[in-house]
Amino acid sequence: MNTVVTSREDILKASRELIRREGWSAVSIRSVAAACGVSVGSIYNYFDSKSALVGAAVESVWCEIFHRPEDEAVFRDTLACISWMYSRMEYGCHQYPGFFNLHSLGFMREEKSDGRRRMQQTWQHILEGLCAVLRHDPNIRPDAFTDDFTAEKFADVLFSLMLSALLRQDYDPSTVLELVRRTLYQNSH
Repeated sequence: MNTVVTSREDILKASRELIRREGWSAVSIRSVAAACGVSVGSIYNYFDSKSALVGAAVESVWCEIFHRPEDEAVFRDTLACISWMYSRMEYGCHQYPGFFNLHSLGFMREEKSDGRRRMQQTWQHILEGLCAVLRHDPNIRPDAFTDDFTAEKFADVLFSLMLSALLRQDYDPSTVLELVRRTLYQNSH
């Protein structure tokens, strides 16, 4: 038996690679242990079940796809942020074929509650980031948002469009960018 110690990040990296190459069905305690070159017990030191392992892998994939951009200016301009998000969605589709459609459907079932919870936490983080950009973008008209039409409600709309684009595998943000321009900006942007 191999007693090599591995880290949580090594386990998640091996899980991401299995997902990338073979899809979600390839991820199991045994297959990840083999990929890491460790005993099954070593994986159980970090994850108490396959569900916990897969849930952490979901979160890990989302984090890789939407890691913070090197250019922080992306978070000060709504148009740049949306363009960045759609480019990251395209990256995720190429890196993890089938991830968005299979994973979003598969993790909504009750027995995958940890995966669903982690996915929803990641989505909430993305949504909060989008809200922050909308609130701090200096190019947005001062009267763009009202008590009834808030940055949060508009972020919800933008996020819904993003999820729809994920399922359609349509990574062209031009229509969404035009919607933002016409809704929030002066004619000069």
